[in-house]
Amino acid sequence: MAEPAFVQEIATGRARLALLRRLIDTVALPASLISPQERSLAGDILLDMMFHTDDDARRLCAERLKDTTEAPRRLMRYLAQCSIEIARLLLEENMSYDPSDLVDIIRSTTTEHRLVIAARKSVSVTEVEALLEHEESQVLRVLLSNAGTTISEVGMDRIVMLSRKQGEFCPLIVQRPELSPAQAMAMFWWSDGPTRKMILARHAADRKLLIERCSDVFEIMNEENWSDPVARKALQAIERRQRNRAAIARSEFDNLEDAIETAEKTGMSTNIVTEIGYIAGMKPISMAKVISDLGGEGLAVLCKATGLKRPYLRALWRSLRRQEILEDGSENPQLTYVIEIYDTLSVAKAQTVLRYWNWSLTGTGMAVDPGMSEAQAVEEVFSTMRRTASLVFGR
Repeated sequence: MAEPAFVQEIATGRARLALLRRLIDTVALPASLISPQERSLAGDILLDMMFHTDDDARRLCAERLKDTTEAPRRLMRYLAQCSIEIARLLLEENMSYDPSDLVDIIRSTTTEHRLVIAARKSVSVTEVEALLEHEESQVLRVLLSNAGTTISEVGMDRIVMLSRKQGEFCPLIVQRPELSPAQAMAMFWWSDGPTRKMILARHAADRKLLIERCSDVFEIMNEENWSDPVARKALQAIERRQRNRAAIARSEFDNLEDAIETAEKTGMSTNIVTEIGYIAGMKPISMAKVISDLGGEGLAVLCKATGLKRPYLRALWRSLRRQEILEDGSENPQLTYVIEIYDTLSVAKAQTVLRYWNWSLTGTGMAVDPGMSEAQAVEEVFSTMRRTASLVFGR
């Protein structure tokens, strides 16, 4: 007489569970007790059974294999792409996954899986760039807070670009060791006050060594009447002088101080802004950005870089018709903060900041034109000026 169906099911279920346990134990054996070939065969059989079992069995398998680095990779990848409760057991600490495994998992799973990967003790450049493809705020926050994360320059460009719309990431980004001065100076414009202060403190170079090593080149350039445009452009980023003597000679104002005093009396006009910019060695768009920025840190940088004394910073503030004294008779705390920025910066470092801003605000940042020469195309791709302009304008 044939056994009832439910008896057959019980018998089949018990056999399957027993076989699963044996296979899991076999796959988990140390290398000294099993050959790679036999482990691989056991893993292939186990993986095929995993397709036809439930989450309890998969969880049992993941729990047993979470500390091994020798289990077949295909089996491990499958388990990492199961539900997050199962995958977490392996993704948090198991070191058997290489970057290609993790990229595959990142691209084929959920935000919860990516959050676990972003928090691993070590997250490689390749994994970071795959995680960034999804532009998930919570994943980015974990990545930036993880000291074990390694971010490439291209990856950091992407993160800085994302921070234009999600400014809450700027304080995390500025803490990252991979952030370059050019990236930091581009991000400055959409950062909050404390982040701007940190950017100015950490990323402004004094150029002392560059100036010393290139001092003889300035003499050669003078002899050549500064006729080489490539060398002239490079030396302008290095030289000690910030004010433009030629612009002063052409200006209706005697000097920078005279222009600011006039603006204080009459109000800041477009013409005066342009003249101050030319005299200060700044491009019009850079000067307009500094003047229109409500934070005021740019005014402090401008004044320190050009050798203006502190009273002229106050005069510049008043010329923009910004409140200096509050109704209770105290000084506007924003002005106090801007003066603190002025006092903290050295002249040389402030000059470097202005030069980065000129780069980031006047570079085209456009895509490569097919009609460009090879040299022009290379410059578009690799130029710091082009890259920082792309970050500022979101191109």
